[in-house]
Amino acid sequence: MAHVLFVCLHNAGRSQMSRALFDRAAAGRHTSESAGSRADPTGRVHPAVVEAMRELDVDLSNARPQRLTRELAERADVVVTMGCGDECPYIPGKRYLDWDLQDPKDLPIEQVRAIRDDIGGRVEALVAGLDHEVSRD
Repeated sequence: MAHVLFVCLHNAGRSQMSRALFDRAAAGRHTSESAGSRADPTGRVHPAVVEAMRELDVDLSNARPQRLTRELAERADVVVTMGCGDECPYIPGKRYLDWDLQDPKDLPIEQVRAIRDDIGGRVEALVAGLDHEVSRD
């Protein structure tokens, strides 16, 4: 079983969608968390993100951003970064992936859906790769 950490700037869009879609695709075979390098724990997930995910029967309305900590990064086997640049900690021995995704903040729902669907494809490929790695061990 692998543990994945999804990291973006505010943990209010890309990383929240990634975690939710990953958890659904992994169906308990792997685990995940999400965080933001500048997250405000009193903040909320972007409304258009909540709406786009609701269309897939995924409820993020009660999700709250959490700030990235070194401990979160150390727990992960894979760290997926999305636009946090140098603010993301580097932990030796961790596998890093960088997904170049537009920040959905203040975008119209059509563009948020496109980002969501892009994330969905990337998550499916990540889960398939992790499943393959686990089956080889």
